Formats: sequence, structure tokens, C-alpha cells
Amino acid sequence: MPAKLLSMEIQGRRERKKLQTRQLISDVATGLFMERGFDHVTVAEVAKAADVAVQTVFNHFPTKEDLLFDEDAWWLGPVRAIREADPGAGVIEVLEQYYLDELRMRLQSQHLVTWKAFARTIEESPALLARRRKNAEEMEVQMVEALQDRYPQLDPLGARVIAAQYQAAQKVLEAEFARVLPELPKASQVARYEEAMEEAADVVFGALKHGWQG
Repeated sequence: MPAKLLSMEIQGRRERKKLQTRQLISDVATGLFMERGFDHVTVAEVAKAADVAVQTVFNHFPTKEDLLFDEDAWWLGPVRAIREADPGAGVIEVLEQYYLDELRMRLQSQHLVTWKAFARTIEESPALLARRRKNAEEMEVQMVEALQDRYPQLDPLGARVIAAQYQAAQKVLEAEFARVLPELPKASQVARYEEAMEEAADVVFGALKHGWQG
């Protein structure tokens, strides 16, 4: 094998190994946090349970909060959806479609099976609540920038209103999801929850598009 190809293969293996280690640490940490509470688990305990060094944990996750908030999809995904939207697409329609696509994907992949325990872990920790607020603020700022870039006809006030409305919609739908989802949902029931949340999203995003008609 040529040296260049061999080097690329080695680099590829190393990158896959890093990603696997990162995912393992995140999964172990999330399980411990949900079981015992975020504030009652140390980074050293996470490292020991994942069979890695403490420094390895920090190499992948700069802060303890990053161990739980290891995905940026929920607060930066809407920003990417706006920037990648087809020309002429309505902004609320773009955000609604993004929300539904993410919801369906995560439900069907069983990613949301432990949603209630995950949400409860955040609610019980001041540090995680503060981090969630910070993430939400970052999402709003970046949404305003993306909206003004993608929809130049929007003035700054209009962009801020849309960003704030999406934040509110997301919060309402998360609360509705927590209401309809049982503690330990079965895979066979996914279609039921998906249908319920599609109906809820239709009401919430319909209100954003047309105003509340109640």
C-alpha cells in the first residue's frame, strides 16, 4: 500500500477511535447523571466507569456540563436549517419541517426513550439549567443572524421576534412531549407518540404562521 494511502487509513482509524471513545464517555456519563443526579457524580467517577483517564474525558469534553449537552442539534440545528433553506421557502415552514424531521428521527431511533429522565436530570441541577439557558441564548443570537442573512427583507426586530417565537414553540412542545410520553415507552408505541406530537406541532406552528385563532 502506498505510504500516503496507509497514512490516510491510519488517520481514519484514529478518528473513528476518538469518536467511539467520545460516545462511550458521553453514554456512561449520561447514564450516571440520570441515575444519581448531575451534581452527585464527579468527572473522576465518569472516567472510572468508562475505563479512561480523567484527562481523556476533558480532552473530549472541556466542561462537566458538556458531558450531558454533547449534541448541538437542538439549539444550533434550527440555525443550520434556516441557512440551508431553499430560496423562497417560508421561514416558519422551514422551522416546522426541521422540528418534525428531528422528532421523527429521534423517536424512530429510540433516542428519546429516556427523555423524561434526561429532562428531569436537567431540571434538578442549577448548573445544567444555567447551561441550558446559555445554549438557548446562543441559539437565539445565531438564529437572528441566520434569518437576516437568509431573509434580507426581515428587519432586526422581525428576526428577533421569529427567533423568540421558535424558542417559545420549542419549550411548549418539549412540555407536551413530556406529558404524552410514559416513563419507559415501548418501541411498538412510537407511532402513537409521533402522531400526537405531529398534531401538537401543527397547532403550535400554526399559531406562529396565522396567529392564535382559539
